[in-house]
Amino acid sequence: MSPRPTRPAGGSQARGDRTRALIVEEMVRCVLEEGFAAASANRVADRAGVTWGVVQYHFGNRTGILAAVIEAGFASLTAEMASITVSAGPSRERVGEVIDAGWAAFSSPLSRAAFEILVATRTDRAAELDDRLVDIARHTRRLGSMLTPGHPAVGEVIWSALRGMALTQMVVREQIDTARERAALTEVVTAFLEAQP
Repeated sequence: MSPRPTRPAGGSQARGDRTRALIVEEMVRCVLEEGFAAASANRVADRAGVTWGVVQYHFGNRTGILAAVIEAGFASLTAEMASITVSAGPSRERVGEVIDAGWAAFSSPLSRAAFEILVATRTDRAAELDDRLVDIARHTRRLGSMLTPGHPAVGEVIWSALRGMALTQMVVREQIDTARERAALTEVVTAFLEAQP
């Protein structure tokens, strides 16, 4: 049986909240800098300057920290996607704004770490996390509908392309500049939109 966190779920102690946030931040950094396999609870505790007991108090175990990172990543990504607006004007500008805003949300350190954790835990994660992925898909369809009513698949194509760029970033060590790919995606989506009656 996995250890359960002993901190009350609704606890609101300022110092405890800071410690919890620090542990989540260090898990994010550890996953991005050292990889998923290296991100053990002990390694993260060491990086955060806390003991294993503190980690156990707040999260129970590594799985609890990973779940907190994924949940924070979902919350951040969905909030950023929900805040994207599409301005009036030429299609190319509108599409570029959506793609750039989507990339900014998707390529944040928190989103990238959550994505890496989701890939690594694909076969054994909780079903409710899959439900959150459905929520994100709903936001992408909304983006597509904002660009062109009646074509929500446009948002899904944009999402798929951004996800591919993020996956590419996960498999290489250096930071990748995706500006060229995002510009090409803008051109492709714009051409599709302009061809619609």
